[in-house]
Amino acid sequence: MEKEFSQLVDSLRGHSGLGQLNHGLEKEALRIDRHGYLSKKPHPDKLGSSLVHPLITTDFSEAQLELVTGVHNSIEGCMQEMEEIHRFVYDVLDDELLWPSSMPCMLRGEKSIPLADFGTSNLGRFKRVYRQGLALRYGKYMQTISGLHYNFSIPNTLWAHHAKTCGEQDSVEFRNQSYLALIRNVRRYTWLLVYLFGTSPAVCGSFLAGRTHSLEPFDGESYYLPYATSLRMGRLGYQSAEQGRHYLSYNTLADYIASMVPLLTEPHPEYLDLGMQSASGEYQQLSVSLLQIEAESYTPIRPKPKARGLRRPLVALKHQGIEYLEVRCLDLNPFFPTGIDRTTLYFLDAFLLFAWLAPSPKDTKQSWDESQSNQTKVVEQGRDPNLEVIVDGKPCSVPELGSYVIDLVSQVADVVDEVVHGSEYRNAVSAQKEKLQDASLTPSARLLQQMATWDKSYYRTIETLSKQHRTDLLEQKLSNSKRQHYVELGVQSHIEQRELEASENDSFERYLDDYMQLDLSQSP
Repeated sequence: MEKEFSQLVDSLRGHSGLGQLNHGLEKEALRIDRHGYLSKKPHPDKLGSSLVHPLITTDFSEAQLELVTGVHNSIEGCMQEMEEIHRFVYDVLDDELLWPSSMPCMLRGEKSIPLADFGTSNLGRFKRVYRQGLALRYGKYMQTISGLHYNFSIPNTLWAHHAKTCGEQDSVEFRNQSYLALIRNVRRYTWLLVYLFGTSPAVCGSFLAGRTHSLEPFDGESYYLPYATSLRMGRLGYQSAEQGRHYLSYNTLADYIASMVPLLTEPHPEYLDLGMQSASGEYQQLSVSLLQIEAESYTPIRPKPKARGLRRPLVALKHQGIEYLEVRCLDLNPFFPTGIDRTTLYFLDAFLLFAWLAPSPKDTKQSWDESQSNQTKVVEQGRDPNLEVIVDGKPCSVPELGSYVIDLVSQVADVVDEVVHGSEYRNAVSAQKEKLQDASLTPSARLLQQMATWDKSYYRTIETLSKQHRTDLLEQKLSNSKRQHYVELGVQSHIEQRELEASENDSFERYLDDYMQLDLSQSP
């Protein structure tokens, strides 16, 4: 593996495309009131329409913001935009705070969690019914868990060079196969990302109300596991045990689509019993399949197409190919106002390039089960120095195997740093290797240490950090021109929503039926 990998890394040495990787961030964050509970206020009007605003929308709940950057070919540009969006949001929020952690704030029961409201258009109703389906299937508490998604793609110039190096034509098929190989490697080492960046080893006791769990009391208000890394990525988190039993193949795009179609089209007994509509005749889920739509697939990384309008993602993938990848296994890091820092992003770039260039064994049911099992182990016991994961049927020490992978990632980091004339990538990789040598440096350990140092519960610790972030962000004022830019985006989004609502003639039933027809023969 090492020789072939090193040759591919060397082939990229000096290529300017390494400095033009495409990045984007999507961050979810709960709004909380001054008493520390989930906000009861609607999405602030000054933030624009959550239905069509390009940068500021809502996720599951009306009180759960989703902040989205554009596509940037530099990490600095991506982070700068995310910081600017946060400053604008805080200009609008008055006395509310953004909860900076993945596991939620204090909760007062499911009725206290309002579903996101997207207005009266068919698209708005569709998005709301989807969320009603999520609430019905998994409960609202699970949906208040927040995360951060990292969108990544390789620039065209780098694709052309890589295809030539591999003796291939730079085609949609070649890119699809290469992206799928990358995905297989990310799934193979998701446990490593969970170890390095998991920051949810504890939860507020209110989150566990009425639930069976194996967590231990940290104090009178918090629960945790001593070696946990990311409860968000485990059995108590944003997961579906039923989905986890269904093997998805990433060997070819056709295999992936074929393994997804039954989940989207075949009735699932439990959801069939619930029915599409409530007793009052209101829609309560989009379908009775295991997945209502593709977005319900809870995987650590997704292939994404250039989907527009009503086009189903699977249809777009088949006809247009993979446009970019969405990494979904990242916790919010509550020590940073934006939930992530530049060092993490530099490492992720190098890691994803490693996953792109390294040999990628084909998926099997065994490898699927191994990745699922390894993720669960590291979620719950990741910092246990004796923990082993199973790779290709062989037990491996987490520090030893993790360090081996990091050493390969460092080769990529060196080559990228040469192109950008810096040391950020190399330094980012070194910081992750230190975490494998000393588990107390992981963000999950740091959070538990902070709770102990401050002698505060999980909730009080995160609340303190959120107040610090608010102060820091508001001290760095937006320029007048930047603030006006965000104001105008909000105004324009309200206009667009009103125009959409006024222009529609089709019934919601017709709209839903048209969308849910998964016709893979449909022309692009």
